[in-house]
Amino acid sequence: MARIAGIDIPRNKRGEIGLTYIFGIGRSSAQKILRKAEIDFNIKVQDWNDDQLGKIRNIISEMKVEGSLRSEVQLSIKRLMDIGSYRGIRHRVGLPVRGQTTKNNARTRKGKKKTVANKKIATK
Repeated sequence: MARIAGIDIPRNKRGEIGLTYIFGIGRSSAQKILRKAEIDFNIKVQDWNDDQLGKIRNIISEMKVEGSLRSEVQLSIKRLMDIGSYRGIRHRVGLPVRGQTTKNNARTRKGKKKTVANKKIATK
């Protein structure tokens, strides 16, 4: 297995896909990295030689990925919550942050349904 930025990249995947296992690298970033390292997108990770792997490591070391990126994202969210912005309040309460409707959906953010019983009308 190739190990880049503390992540084991699967050997049987194409290089373009394998790099996306690193937090902060998507498909387009992976393509840019491979283009800069002069490696074909379709070559599998197991076929990379040490020289190519070294080039990729050097390119990725210049980027903000994995732990440093995760901590930056968490600090940004914490800052929003501390200043009490709308987005920060939504993060704190666990509701969708980017304007999605919550009447019918948003189950991934809101969690499992909490059924509320109807109030009984007092009978005479």
